[in-house]
Amino acid sequence: MDADAKKTALRMIPYGLYVLTTENDSGDVAAATVNWVTQASFEPPLVAVGVKVDSGAHSLLQETGYFALNVLGKGQGDAAFAFFKPASKDGDTISGQPYRKGANGSPILTELPAFLECKVAEVVQKGDHSVVIGEVVDAGVARAPEGRADDVTLWLKDLGDKMYYGG
Repeated sequence: MDADAKKTALRMIPYGLYVLTTENDSGDVAAATVNWVTQASFEPPLVAVGVKVDSGAHSLLQETGYFALNVLGKGQGDAAFAFFKPASKDGDTISGQPYRKGANGSPILTELPAFLECKVAEVVQKGDHSVVIGEVVDAGVARAPEGRADDVTLWLKDLGDKMYYGG
C-alpha cells in the first residue's frame, strides 16, 4: 500500500470536533477533544466514538460506564485546543470551560451548542484507538440552529490548513 495515498485518502473523511467528558464518583475528570464520531443507530440511538487507548479519557470512561459528547461550535477553536491536553478541574470549570453535571454525572460544557449524554454499550479495542459505542440517554441544544444543524459544528479543517488527525 502506498502510505502517502492511504494518509491522503483517510484525511478526505470530514470530521466535526467534540469534547468527550466523564467524571467518576471521586471527582476525577477527563475531557478530550475527539473527532472520530458518528451516529451508529436510530433505535436505540447510538453513537460510535474513537478514543485513544492510552488516554485518561479512555480509562475513566471505562470505569464510569458513562460519557458526554459536547459539540464544539464555529468560533470555539480555543476550546478545542484547551482539551488537546489533559483536563484540569477548577471549581465549576474544566480547562477554563464552565460546566454542570449531567443526569449520568458526566460534565456538560455549558457554553457549547449541544451535548449528548451516553451510557457505554460496548468498547471494541483494536489498534491504538477503541471504538466506544454509546447509547444516547439524554441530549440538549443551547439554542435551535438557523439552517442546517451541522453548519453550527466546528470542523477540524476550521482549525487551519496544517491541522490533521488520522491517516
